[in-house]
Amino acid sequence: EVQLVESGGGLVQPGGSLRLACKASGFTFDDYPMSWVRQAPGKGLEWVSTITWNGGNTYYAESMKGRFTISRDNAKNTLFLQMNSLTSDATAVYYCVKVVHGDSDFWGQGTQVTVSS
Repeated sequence: EVQLVESGGGLVQPGGSLRLACKASGFTFDDYPMSWVRQAPGKGLEWVSTITWNGGNTYYAESMKGRFTISRDNAKNTLFLQMNSLTSDATAVYYCVKVVHGDSDFWGQGTQVTVSS
């Protein structure tokens, strides 16, 4: 059974940092690219970042470049998202997504990030 379990969300002040993690199981983690996607309150899904199977290439939405860093530890079947200099528009549920042939194949349950003073 495929599982993606996110953690690391919470309440953070503007300008602060958070590191999200996503523990994968039930599939060969290092066979697949992985992505982070978020959904802000009352808004649609927004792609955040994608990393290739070996971490050799990373891709970011324009607004997150320089502030967010995606990484993975294939030995631990874990995906990460380091988020720095957070602003209120980063408030959202963040989802870990398994990517197959460029499409979203499986989603985690999400972790809530709230940026507020």
